[in-house]
Amino acid sequence: MTPNALLVKTLLNNDQLQITLQRLAHQLVENHLSFKDTAIIGIQPRGIYLSNRIAAMVKAIIGKKNIDYGKLDITFYRDDVQTRDIKAPHDTIIPFSIENKSVILIDDVLHTGRTIRSAMDALVDYGRPKNVELLVLVDRRFSRELPIQPDYAGYTVDTIITQKVIVYWNEKDGKDEVVLIDKV
Repeated sequence: MTPNALLVKTLLNNDQLQITLQRLAHQLVENHLSFKDTAIIGIQPRGIYLSNRIAAMVKAIIGKKNIDYGKLDITFYRDDVQTRDIKAPHDTIIPFSIENKSVILIDDVLHTGRTIRSAMDALVDYGRPKNVELLVLVDRRFSRELPIQPDYAGYTVDTIITQKVIVYWNEKDGKDEVVLIDKV
């Protein structure tokens, strides 16, 4: 093998990803039933692809046309905002009150926990929720820098610092797949 070669391992193929998304949506419905006092909020940018699908599945399961669903930009809440190359922030769209609601934050990969901390900081600018839960597609369990754990995880993987988890979404990348990339 040549130096700096990449090893790519598929963690979830298209079919496995669809099953995982259905399971996550059913778990949410099991715990929140009618979604009367519950809101789903996706974290910009990559958590939106997951939250769009989860929200659509939840609506189909409970038979409602609308649930409280929003999108949260955390760009200026990040602790590394000065070191990041920010081209333009994304829109925050929360067209409902989160006051005294259960809020389910959704992101694609939970790694260090810093994105979620930033999202919680941003969220309180929109009100005081009754509680906040976290749903992630992939939990990189042993790489946390902050004490943040998901309430719902589609897939848990143990990784090391040189590895990267990439989630491909059909809407953006032309395929649905989760891969682990390792430099060797």
